[in-house]
Amino acid sequence: MPEFPEMENYRRLLSKHIVNVPVTGVTVNREQSINVEPELFEKSLTGARVVFVERRGKHLVFHLHDGRRLLLHLMLGGLLFFGTEEERPSRSTQVEIAFGDRILYFMGLRLGYLHLLSVKETQAALAKLGPELLDKRMNEKRFAELLKGRRGALKSVLVNQQVFAGIGNCYADEIAFVAALLPTAPVQGLTPESISRLYGAACKVLSEASDIGGYMEIPFMTGDTVTGGYNDSCKVYDREGESCKRCGGTIVKSELSSRKVFYCQECQHEG
Repeated sequence: MPEFPEMENYRRLLSKHIVNVPVTGVTVNREQSINVEPELFEKSLTGARVVFVERRGKHLVFHLHDGRRLLLHLMLGGLLFFGTEEERPSRSTQVEIAFGDRILYFMGLRLGYLHLLSVKETQAALAKLGPELLDKRMNEKRFAELLKGRRGALKSVLVNQQVFAGIGNCYADEIAFVAALLPTAPVQGLTPESISRLYGAACKVLSEASDIGGYMEIPFMTGDTVTGGYNDSCKVYDREGESCKRCGGTIVKSELSSRKVFYCQECQHEG
């Protein structure tokens, strides 16, 4: 599932290519991916302009010139591609929005969605999301306060969108590794030093992964050499049986609350 870095990468790329470019056509191939009748969706967007692209957690919010919003959540398996019909990957598309001769393809929206909403509806849809770790208002003290009183495994807390927005399976494991903490470590047992280390690790991992394009496998557009740049940078995620890049130990895969968990049992600890 695309997480904070993947969606931030998309936000940056979309901001360069679609802002203030009129929508010239809309195609809906799967009605379940939108929240209004296809005819209304297409009529509402044709001629519209995206004036700003915002990311909130794992969501993208397309601000339209008339005040309405498009709220996107890619969920599991969703991705974006921007280009011509000849360039697009050989995958089914659920929604297509044309900006002149180039089209923004929304793919893999089996569970994801693209909803046309008012400002108030958008705010309500995002109201339960927790703060973002790279927000300018976030700092180590506030981070520690958000963890205070929390119980459960570290990974379970990190992926809880009501605690911190945007972190999922991959980056929770990567953050825990950089902090030298087990994803299964009880949050209530973390020392102040461990919490400080964890905050630094989260900022480092999310910033670096965003800057090099996250772990998406398909480029955003032809000639895109950024998207997916983090694929080979994961220290533990999806590296079961491989050697730890820090200590030479073996990366282990286990399960926590039905989620895959990857860690080094040699150099990651509970505190």
